[in-house]
Amino acid sequence: MAAINQNDLIDSIADAFQYISYYHPKDYIDALGLAYEREESPAARDAIAQILTNSKMSAQGHRPVCQDTGLAVVFVKLGMDVRWSGVTMVLAEMIHEGVRRAYTHTENPLRASVVLDPAGQRQNSRDNTPAIIHYDVVQGSNIEITVAAKGGGSENKAKFTTLMPSDSLADWIVDIVPSMGAGWCPPGMLGIGVGGTAEKAMLLAKESLMESIDMQVLKANGPQNKLEELRIEIYDRVNALGIGAQGLGGLTTVLDVKIKDYPTHAASLPVAVIPNCAATRHAHFVLDGSGPAVLTPPAPEDYPAIEWRAADDARRVDLGTVTAQDVASWKPGETLLLNGKFLTGRDAAHKRIKGLLDSGEGLPEGVNFEGRFIYYVGPVDPVGDEVVGPAGPTTSTRMDKFTDMMLSQTGLLGMVGKAERGPVAIEAIKKHKAVYLMAVGGAAYLVAKAIQSSRVVAFEDLGMEAIYEFEVRDMPVTVAVDSTGESVHQTGPKFWKNKIAQIPVVSA
Repeated sequence: MAAINQNDLIDSIADAFQYISYYHPKDYIDALGLAYEREESPAARDAIAQILTNSKMSAQGHRPVCQDTGLAVVFVKLGMDVRWSGVTMVLAEMIHEGVRRAYTHTENPLRASVVLDPAGQRQNSRDNTPAIIHYDVVQGSNIEITVAAKGGGSENKAKFTTLMPSDSLADWIVDIVPSMGAGWCPPGMLGIGVGGTAEKAMLLAKESLMESIDMQVLKANGPQNKLEELRIEIYDRVNALGIGAQGLGGLTTVLDVKIKDYPTHAASLPVAVIPNCAATRHAHFVLDGSGPAVLTPPAPEDYPAIEWRAADDARRVDLGTVTAQDVASWKPGETLLLNGKFLTGRDAAHKRIKGLLDSGEGLPEGVNFEGRFIYYVGPVDPVGDEVVGPAGPTTSTRMDKFTDMMLSQTGLLGMVGKAERGPVAIEAIKKHKAVYLMAVGGAAYLVAKAIQSSRVVAFEDLGMEAIYEFEVRDMPVTVAVDSTGESVHQTGPKFWKNKIAQIPVVSA
């Protein structure tokens, strides 16, 4: 029986997290390519094209598909007869060390998003440790490991409830999905856990997301059991909601629905749902003592022949000369290409700005939002000749409570971020005749190519949450909330839900 070497496990963990940072699973590429071919919504089709183009660029450049390189989640099936060699650490320490090496890799550093003391100071660990580890002890002499990188945008949309045994699980899922908004970056997957206890249902939902996408095969072959029937029912009903890619309205909201179940109490029906975003990232390997894992990347021909280009009617905007009158002329759903300079800032920066304004101290030297735009982003560190690493948008609703403050007290003209805005933000945008522009989540490397220069302006101690000044050339965005308060994340899904309802159902 071969012994498993400690360094082989550490190297395999490190290699796997690097691998999933820039390679989408082939099943996801195939499913998204099919969704692109079927999509009828121009806005959704454009968003999918950006995601697919970004995916291929990331694979070629070995740079992250998304700036949120995620919490490191590791599932371990440990054989009871495993033997070790060269061991100086416990298994958890080996895994944490592998994660540390992956996220601090000099050629492809990944963004450190883990904060310690979550209810207190929330200090960044700087190396994305500790990982979230789930263990299962099984028969055998091997170690089977699945790694996943889960971004905050999708994790924040996880839902749990305990239904009554007679309640409809499918009804609850279909009712809850619209409340998740688009911050989880559809199209992706829904992982559903049913049964056990509260924590078991959540774990089942997360585990189900590690499975391959096979919905089209399942529908072609027909369901063989109740869970497969449920998968198809939920898949069809969720897509009929018309939410679409990035919440812009369209035919495809989910590419697959996965369900895992477990026996539960006779009085209970625990149900959890966790979405996987457009940056679907997971990999599986087995260590048997013969050396570190070898992961095979997708081949170039595995990517569809899709290359995103801005539409001919896209409007170019000079951020140096743009006025409130210009903003008032922009229409919901219109594509803009941004040129010039804007500032960045997300949660921590907004909180600090609020403290400075409330205290009367004012904004830091060099920070002037008057007549300018802010981009909600936390970029990956640059490598080589890059001016910035992958720099896609973060979920904008987290800044909703600061929106009126920023528009009324700083002279800010508009915002750029990801997904929808909530009622508080929309009302502030309408009140101040501002605008909210949406960039595509899951297209971080593509966005970064539009950034020509970058410098830290303030709050350098916040790391990726510092205020930067970016200069961009033809950065693609969509007018998501116009100066009158009309939101495409409300009108788009409503239009496509009605349109889908009118599509005739053809019986087999």
